[in-house]
Amino acid sequence: MAPRGGARPGAGRKPGKVSAAKRELSDMAKDHAQAALDTLAAVHADKDAPAAARVSAATAILDRAYGKPPQSLEHSGKDGAPLMPPSITFVLDEDPA
Repeated sequence: MAPRGGARPGAGRKPGKVSAAKRELSDMAKDHAQAALDTLAAVHADKDAPAAARVSAATAILDRAYGKPPQSLEHSGKDGAPLMPPSITFVLDEDPA
């Protein structure tokens, strides 16, 4: 009997493949991209708009222009030392009263 489960050669979605539905949605969104960017620019430029809306619009514009900034991950502890898991100490109560 052949083994079941696990990884099989050639199985799964091929890298770089996009479904037709995603491609169609992307094409529809591109039709509205300039109007959306104009709206973001107008909100950002509106001095009477709430600050949160202006910041959100500015962030969205920058993300589209330059991409989102990379997220930094710390892989070492202080001064380059390896990260150590916190220690756990169990204390038994001698008097269970």
